[in-house]
Amino acid sequence: MWDMNEVTKVEYRGEYVYHILFDDGVEGEIDFSAYLSRGPIFEPLKDRTLFSKAIVEGGAIAWPNGADVAPETLYKKLLHADKPLKRPRKKPRAA
Repeated sequence: MWDMNEVTKVEYRGEYVYHILFDDGVEGEIDFSAYLSRGPIFEPLKDRTLFSKAIVEGGAIAWPNGADVAPETLYKKLLHADKPLKRPRKKPRAA
């Protein structure tokens, strides 16, 4: 289950890959090439110069043209990857 974790850092790795770091320590690399055919907002990202300019915005990865990918989608991808680089730390439950 997703506990409202947010992306805190993104690092471009080349091609269509970013290293993603979440606020709870979960991290790993995600290949975004499959997103490039998911509608007109992602079409401009085929230009790697534009693709390489992603930032963290509102806890998600976002690009200057307005494209973004929700943090819960990225979190699930990393947790279901064969070898995530780091497992999440358990958050204390609110009383």
